[in-house]
Amino acid sequence: MKIHHEALPDVVRYINNQKHYGLEGKLLMYERYLRLISMGRKLDAETRILEVGTGMGWFPILCKANGLQCKGLEISPQLIDAALELGAANGIEPDIELGNIEDTDIGTETYDVVVASSVLEHVEKWYDGLTRIYRALRPGGVLFFESSNKFSLRPTEYPVPFYGWLPDRLRYRLRIIAQGPEIMKLGIDFNQFRYPQLRRAFREIGFKTILDAVDLADMGRYRGLKRAALATARRNWPVRSAVLTFMDATTLVCTK
Repeated sequence: MKIHHEALPDVVRYINNQKHYGLEGKLLMYERYLRLISMGRKLDAETRILEVGTGMGWFPILCKANGLQCKGLEISPQLIDAALELGAANGIEPDIELGNIEDTDIGTETYDVVVASSVLEHVEKWYDGLTRIYRALRPGGVLFFESSNKFSLRPTEYPVPFYGWLPDRLRYRLRIIAQGPEIMKLGIDFNQFRYPQLRRAFREIGFKTILDAVDLADMGRYRGLKRAALATARRNWPVRSAVLTFMDATTLVCTK
């Protein structure tokens, strides 16, 4: 993947769709991130956090507003400009570096937490990116990962039924026809992940503990059949596998 300094249509579309949320519109998501990360590691003012793929920059901005250290890495100059604009509107300057997780040196044993949400599906050499993230984490450090789920019944990347189920080449062709060839520069989901695939990759790379969406579910939010299904999934591996197969996203908290 390359850094493109020209205005890309999909990035412009994303910015236009997101900018009306502001920081208030992201508070619930911010609190959710912190809750999930805290299931792997306690957060405090000394915790060093890196977010890979900052998008509009709301996470590092809210971290700084709440006394947490968070640096960002973002491949799109347009999105960095949008993040700086959002920060300026709220009196906060986020620390975001231009770079690609495939080849940017993010250090060795530098961070306590890395956040990679809705980003690695867009990284062509995603395994290389994960390896760099693992190397950059300190022992006991935590990766919060969230991405597409290939067999989700509600596609999040593109509003076509069973979109993620399609072979890669067919998905690419569909998006090029619908949005033009520039979608392949930045914006295409090169990858549609599956829980077994990710679990294998995380273990190969070296992560010791891997919590999936069933482990991370807040049982207090559920009642009736949903609560019973989650409780069963926590005890029964075949049920867990079936539940995870069709979830909307692949959500994992991994400890080095």
